[in-house]
Amino acid sequence: MKGGGATVERNELISFLNTYLEVDRFQDYCRNGLQVQGTENVNKIVSGVTFSQHLIQEAILRKAELILVHHGLFKGDIPDPPCICGVMRERLALLLSQNINLVGYHLPLDAHPEIGNNVLACMDLGMENLQPLDVGFIGDLHSPEKLSGLMDKVWKIYDRELMPFEFGPPEVRKVAIISGGSSYLWETALRAGADLFICGDMKESLVRKIEEAKLNVIVAGHYHTETLGIRALSDLIREKFQIEVSYVDIPSPV
Repeated sequence: MKGGGATVERNELISFLNTYLEVDRFQDYCRNGLQVQGTENVNKIVSGVTFSQHLIQEAILRKAELILVHHGLFKGDIPDPPCICGVMRERLALLLSQNINLVGYHLPLDAHPEIGNNVLACMDLGMENLQPLDVGFIGDLHSPEKLSGLMDKVWKIYDRELMPFEFGPPEVRKVAIISGGSSYLWETALRAGADLFICGDMKESLVRKIEEAKLNVIVAGHYHTETLGIRALSDLIREKFQIEVSYVDIPSPV
């Protein structure tokens, strides 16, 4: 055991998270749940948005037995046929040498109706009548707001410089929020009646289409739109299992 205090058995923890996040509902680009097996008992967790050597080093420094992430190992990270080499070899070698578990939740953490990346942003904006939209949500503002004023609220949620595309009405009533690499879903937001679409990225090929469709878009960054859920999940684990969970912020400019 690397640390003192309360301990939870790894499989018990993962079973709870898999059930709570309803992982079986999703066809994802990755395995949700345990991705790399380490020690059986856990009393310290390091969490973060994206799996990296930096995050592994933080886990070693804090004597954690488990790393919890939103972006873990995806299809394509290891080629088919497999070659464990380069960056991935170094990461896995370090992880395995320390017997640390890697656990990741991707789409289930975007879409969750209580602690997901998107529902938390909707709640922070005071949105009402929420309806699922892909892995995000669409809903109504409590009262119509000018886009300029709404941008200040979005900035406070994500704490980063925003990229606004003010192509739609100056007053916003209905907002769609889909975190991460979601700009390709702009038509889904438009068809659902959104005056404003908040997403994580923007592809150049979409800009003129969005302009011509007269839709407001705020790009808040792939990384920053996906910090909310992993933080909330960390808090949930800490409260339920009474173990130490340390969220580590390693910001990305995109």
